Amino acid sequence: MGHGSLVFWVIVCMGLATLVLFLGRLLRLRRAKIDYADFLKGVYNLLEKSRAEEAVVLCEETDCPVAAVILSALRHRSDPADVINQSVLNTERSELSRMERRLATILLCCQVAPLLGLIGTLLAMVSIINILHNQTPLIQNADLTGGLAQAFSCTIAGLVVAVQCHAMYSILIAQIERIVLDMETCGSEIAAYLAHHQPAER
Repeated sequence: MGHGSLVFWVIVCMGLATLVLFLGRLLRLRRAKIDYADFLKGVYNLLEKSRAEEAVVLCEETDCPVAAVILSALRHRSDPADVINQSVLNTERSELSRMERRLATILLCCQVAPLLGLIGTLLAMVSIINILHNQTPLIQNADLTGGLAQAFSCTIAGLVVAVQCHAMYSILIAQIERIVLDMETCGSEIAAYLAHHQPAER
């Protein structure tokens, strides 16, 4: 196996690894997406019935960014409005950081794959040059064709993986942006609600 062929399989493995990573992150993000309006309505109903602790438990048992933001506000419901707002903001940042985890790996592969493809192509071309220099004319044609195929394979594999990674990264970013919008909307609504309503527990 030539060096160009080795690089080709490195690129293929990189593409498969990023695909597995993408599917895992996409599944997690889709599970994190909930109907925030209905969830927030349920929290309001509990608060209006002076059952704030049940609202806290509901948020704790719901594993999603929106619930985490509401939970942070509820835990500071007896504090001033600026404290509630800061708590909500901090939670939004924390949840965003958690959702973006490992996205840098996909972006890195997007940038590295074409470069690896170029390296594989150059290594294959070096092999072709060596064949032209060392082999007999009868063997040159077959080996030359194989070397060219190897060179083009590396280039194509690098570009395919780069396009794949770019598409996957864009899809994940779009999913995250939707959840961030829900978090910001929910955070501002629950903060405003708590600022204008004083539950019996206060």
